[in-house]
Amino acid sequence: MICSKTIHITTKGFSDIIDLTNNVENVIDESGIREGIANISAIGSTASITTMEFEPALVEDFKEKLEQLVSSRERSRHSETWGDDNGFSHMRASLMGPGITMPVSKGKLVRGTWQQVVYIDHDNRPRDREVFIQIMGEQ
Repeated sequence: MICSKTIHITTKGFSDIIDLTNNVENVIDESGIREGIANISAIGSTASITTMEFEPALVEDFKEKLEQLVSSRERSRHSETWGDDNGFSHMRASLMGPGITMPVSKGKLVRGTWQQVVYIDHDNRPRDREVFIQIMGEQ
């Protein structure tokens, strides 16, 4: 069985991090799938999905590290070509990847106590975004 749902979120940009854990767990509940996998994918080329402990200090540490790795102030040919100054956001998203797949067991997302599913919008402005969640498995 396969159950798919697109959810909509609003972001602030500049590697804004949003906790999606409840959204993913709600889709699993709605699906009725007990054993399988959950695939969570960011729609767009300037966003990522990953897991982390979603707490304010770590969120800020993570944003700071992304800025160190791929600075928003660094020159990019993409930004010069298109004039949108978001070349850094494409690079961050490409390095992190657009999505993740996690196991579902006994009708629950298999994750650690402090492990949340998060969406990271690397773009340089607020955005209305879509996340595609697909649950596959058996009831």
